[in-house]
Amino acid sequence: MLAHAFGERYDSPVPLSLFVLGGALVVLLSFALVYRREVAPDDTVRADVVVPPSGGRVLPALSVGVLALLVLGGLLGSQEVSENLLPVFFWLVVWVVLPLAVGAVGDFTGPVNPFAAIARAAGAPAVRKAVLNRTAPLPWPPALGWWVAAVLFFGVVVAELVLNETATLPRVTATGLVVYALVCAVGGIVFGADAWNGRGEMFTVLFATWGRLGWWRFRAGGRRGFAGGLDVPFEASASRVVTVLLLLVSVSFDGLLSTPQWGTFTAAFPAGVAPGSAGYEVFATGTFAVLAAVTLAVFGAFAVAAGRAGAHDGTTTMRALTGLLPSLLPIAYGYLLAHYLQYVVVNGQLLFPLLGNPVGSDAWPLPLPYPFNDDYVVSTALLPTAVVWYVQIVVIVVAHVVAVVLAHRHLGRTASTVALARRSEWPWLAAMVGYTMLSLWLLAQPLVEHSSGSA
Repeated sequence: MLAHAFGERYDSPVPLSLFVLGGALVVLLSFALVYRREVAPDDTVRADVVVPPSGGRVLPALSVGVLALLVLGGLLGSQEVSENLLPVFFWLVVWVVLPLAVGAVGDFTGPVNPFAAIARAAGAPAVRKAVLNRTAPLPWPPALGWWVAAVLFFGVVVAELVLNETATLPRVTATGLVVYALVCAVGGIVFGADAWNGRGEMFTVLFATWGRLGWWRFRAGGRRGFAGGLDVPFEASASRVVTVLLLLVSVSFDGLLSTPQWGTFTAAFPAGVAPGSAGYEVFATGTFAVLAAVTLAVFGAFAVAAGRAGAHDGTTTMRALTGLLPSLLPIAYGYLLAHYLQYVVVNGQLLFPLLGNPVGSDAWPLPLPYPFNDDYVVSTALLPTAVVWYVQIVVIVVAHVVAVVLAHRHLGRTASTVALARRSEWPWLAAMVGYTMLSLWLLAQPLVEHSSGSA
């Protein structure tokens, strides 16, 4: 089974409290450096639009073909997770590595997104005429917003973190991808490929959102450079805010599940709610939903406090949070990188033997030399835990520093005076510092060797 933690526990050279407070101090120092800098006004109006992938033939066709082969291998190949390419490729490469790559260079995935290609093929006027007896697609309901992508993302996160033992089985992953491909085909037929891919198709929305951090813009708006796409504000709607916040909450929830405290807490559950039972799955899913709601409420409250401190009269909670939402995306990315770094380095090695035998069959007719065969042994010591520890510190702190700078720029542009802009930064700084400390604490729990008394 794919796991998120490997290697021996590492005893921090400094007390945990000093480690957490030190990270918070760095964020405070970064705030002190930018606090006095004035921000030039920016009256440019930019719309939050996910530009759907354009057409084309070769790359989209190849991507659909690769998807079909992976699904076929998942259905007919070995059902051992570590011996079948599909679950490793999807849950590791697509679900973790691609967001990290897109967040670094920009959203390059459009031409190779098979689900967007399926929606485009199914959304052709001739297909719609044959199925619905009309050529024009239905308009995307405004009330639907981004909720389809948000609900789909929530469901996949639950499958990964709560239903992991079942969801990662090759046949289950393959069946889920087939069902989702059919959903995309229906979405393309009913609403048209552009509307579906721009609002409902989960991977297009997900990668376009992460892509705002990347160096190149590709189909997105904003300036070139890291975090340049965050100059474009997110849409001031509940569905868009929830979609973006789920990127942050999902990794925090994974971190929570990795803590010894969660294990101790759930170990005391009665049999009907014990880990592995259906009751536990319901409880864990509910916990994720509650965590998302609490995160929304807390950050919303601090955003409103920042708006009121800056005398932004009449600003709604959603609009105040939307303006500061771009500053949370670097934090989500930093936490994603820090939390999954060791997971990617260790489990990524599974791809070598799997590329040589993608279905895990003894009768596979194309044997390849080392390391693309079973002679390759995965090394869990490839990235020492001590290195992971320090990388996590740097990544989390840098991400929060970037967040402070982005928030400073937004509040400096929206306040009527410099004095009000500076005053409005303090409530959001409190939120940033608090979340820095929480993030570092969550990351430290699986790595720090606790004494029996502190445990």
